[in-house]
Amino acid sequence: MKKWTLSMLLLVVVIFGSVIGFNLFKQKMMGEYFANMPVPSFPVTVAEVSPTDWTPRIAAIGFIEPIQGINVSNEAAGIVRVIHFESGQQVSTGDILLELDADVEKANLRSTQGRLPAVKANLERMRQLFARGSVSKGQLDEAEANYRELQGQVDSLKAVIARRTIRAPFDGVMGIRNAFLGQYLNAGTDIARLEDISQFRIRFTIPQTRIADIAVGQALNIFVDAYPETPFEGEITAIEPQVNPESGVVQVQASIPNKEGKLRSGMFAKLDVRLPTLKDQLLVPQHAINFTLYGQTVYVVEEQQAEGNDAGETVQVARQRVVEVAEREAEFARVTKGLMPGETIVTSGQVRLSNGSHVKPVEDDALATPESAPQL
Repeated sequence: MKKWTLSMLLLVVVIFGSVIGFNLFKQKMMGEYFANMPVPSFPVTVAEVSPTDWTPRIAAIGFIEPIQGINVSNEAAGIVRVIHFESGQQVSTGDILLELDADVEKANLRSTQGRLPAVKANLERMRQLFARGSVSKGQLDEAEANYRELQGQVDSLKAVIARRTIRAPFDGVMGIRNAFLGQYLNAGTDIARLEDISQFRIRFTIPQTRIADIAVGQALNIFVDAYPETPFEGEITAIEPQVNPESGVVQVQASIPNKEGKLRSGMFAKLDVRLPTLKDQLLVPQHAINFTLYGQTVYVVEEQQAEGNDAGETVQVARQRVVEVAEREAEFARVTKGLMPGETIVTSGQVRLSNGSHVKPVEDDALATPESAPQL
């Protein structure tokens, strides 16, 4: 019985020893394999940082407004007798646009004007008689009052007739006509739109931190969707003296010449305020920068000596570098700190990298902007 128990114990020790020995041998062999395994190199695209000129800008949006633009309307009610313009017609200051019925007022004017010579002659006789002492001062004053009253009636009737004749207050282009011959128009009816399209203006806002970068007379470019490739030049004409305390922005107004007549009021526009060009600036593709709450970083590719079996050779290693971005525009960002001219940075593939990862530069245009969007 004792021999059988001893035999079983020896068998258990041999089995467990074999298992433990095998595990130790496996761990040793795996350690040697991983120790001798080459460091993986991740494929990335790279670009060399080189200084170039940078023209900063202040981007904003707004709606184009006319310098002069009104909805032509009638001050008095009446029936349309004559229309002197067509839709889209160019008119000048003082041109008659529309006439309302004024027959009654014109008849009253003729009647009043017919009485005016007799009243004026009576005033002259009263002045002569008063000079000889034949009439009193009261009679002379009454004759003069009658004349002035009648003259006032004439002026009042002329003003009423003038209000029924609608004229262009400034040079411009008429819009689509909304009135017709014989139509009765209530006071204040919109007859047509009149705008001076030779020049427009646009109002936009900028942050108060950029006030020092703008001034009256500064040039800017305006872009509209109708002509996306055509910049319209303008200049700043006024800057609001007060900053909005709620939003922290300031309103700016700019004028836009419209010599070719392409612009129309109400157009949505994007604009760029041009600032002085900066020389020898470092521009980096925005997709090469990792933007986080703790700062911005890029991966810089460096050459270093390889280790292990490849000792003596050089490999390319990605080193994480903290940078400072001053401005961003389109696909580029201007870096002011953290990079030096001539350094090579990773532009794509950095998602799989960590500080010290080996990299292998490849050519890949996957991030290149296509000439046209794919059709769905």
